[in-house]
Amino acid sequence: MKKKSRTESSLINIVVSLISNAFSIIIGLISQAIFIKLLGSEYLGLNGLFSNVISMLGIVELGIGSAIIYNLYKPISENDYETIKSLMRFYKKSYHIIGIIVLILGISIIPFLRYIVGDVNLCINVNIVYLLFLADIVFSYFLSYKRSILYANQKDYVVQSIHIAYLVILNILQILFLYLTKNYYLYLIIKVIMRIIENLCITSFVNYRYSYLKEKNAKKIDKAIENDIFKKVKALFLHQIGAFAINGTDNLVISRYIGLVSVGLYSNYYLIINAVQTVSSHIISATTPSIGNMLVTEKKEKFFPVFKKMRFLNFYMATFCGICIFCLMEPFIKIWIGGKYVLETTILLILTINFYQKTSRLTYKSFKTAAGIFYEDRFIPIIEAFTNIIISIVLAKQIGLAGVFIGTIISGLSLWCYSYPKYVYKKLFNRKYFNYICETLGYLLLFLALLFVTNLVIRFVKVDNLILQLIYRFIICLIVPNIILIMIFFRTDNFQYYLELLGKLPIIKNILSRKKEVKQ
Repeated sequence: MKKKSRTESSLINIVVSLISNAFSIIIGLISQAIFIKLLGSEYLGLNGLFSNVISMLGIVELGIGSAIIYNLYKPISENDYETIKSLMRFYKKSYHIIGIIVLILGISIIPFLRYIVGDVNLCINVNIVYLLFLADIVFSYFLSYKRSILYANQKDYVVQSIHIAYLVILNILQILFLYLTKNYYLYLIIKVIMRIIENLCITSFVNYRYSYLKEKNAKKIDKAIENDIFKKVKALFLHQIGAFAINGTDNLVISRYIGLVSVGLYSNYYLIINAVQTVSSHIISATTPSIGNMLVTEKKEKFFPVFKKMRFLNFYMATFCGICIFCLMEPFIKIWIGGKYVLETTILLILTINFYQKTSRLTYKSFKTAAGIFYEDRFIPIIEAFTNIIISIVLAKQIGLAGVFIGTIISGLSLWCYSYPKYVYKKLFNRKYFNYICETLGYLLLFLALLFVTNLVIRFVKVDNLILQLIYRFIICLIVPNIILIMIFFRTDNFQYYLELLGKLPIIKNILSRKKEVKQ
């Protein structure tokens, strides 16, 4: 059987990831609308709050998964099965230990839950709800480690395919039982059971596809590899803290200083924005194993041309999606769950800028991860975390909900202004800081200009009917920014590369060949 090229593997991962996330978005929107209708915003706020508490416990993972996946790239490219077995054995032991630590730490938080949650008017036992959230993550640590071999082998599409089935069955069962019983405990129990089944399915596939992993003769990993893993883990632990402080504390700050109902309101926006961000992230991160393979098999001169093409695609996606989020969110929320769940336009603008900041840096993150650059900037996440928490709390007290997200944007500048230019742009590509500043600011200013122009065009026509308003706004979002972007970038190498790539797709090939036949 012919081995797939890096481009082919990346494209398959991207396509399947898009399908998986499309399912996730559609099902998530339906499920959340029904959840709010049957249980209300306070339950939704509790859901978001406990998700953040559990993500805090995820810091214990220390980044071992990322460190091991990085070390898998080389033995996989060399078919070194003994090293692969040793690494997977080490991964299994590590994740079992982590699962036990998370369980112990999770249980130790229970006495403090009433201070975290605050006053709630819900007819449930908050401790039982929390334990069900805890069970979900603990079982994952004991069962999910084998998916790493698929990711490192550029076969993330297998995980995504199984995840699609998981999402469909999970949400159908949750919606059905929630509608019939309105029992929140049962709703969470179904999620725990389905998570176990999903991980068992992935484990079964890995055991079948990589049968050598079932052999009991796996040796202890090489000392040099072990030292490299622990060196990266020390750094990744700090990165884990930073990631939680940036992505996991917003709901905690909102709950403590603004209220649980506001957590529920933000959760609706977060569901949509996070879904779009996840799609974008999967498109770029689907190429990370291919980048890892390239970095260990190709010459350094090839790195920057590949990076430029990926970064251009990343910018295009972040710009188009950011504009759609800002222009479509308000009518969509009104149609989906009602006008009383709409946030102020100022807050939406801040959330949009935050989305662009996080999404447009995904290419840098992929190269940084694939190159195993974790130790060098290990203290940056701590600075980022400290900045985010302090500014978010201070501004939350002063200006409310908007202040929480302004804190997130400001703290993210530590990556933009230090880590990415120094350890990716300069270290991997030997490029100058000045070039980095010009290119990054150029893309940012273009995004803001396109956002302003598109929104201005939308305001020319007033449409009262919400569905027609959403359709009208979407058409404008589809036309205005894309026409301007095509006019600016059409003659560039990056744009022409993606045109050629689209032309190679089977569907496009068939359409073009039929047109030629008609002409002849």
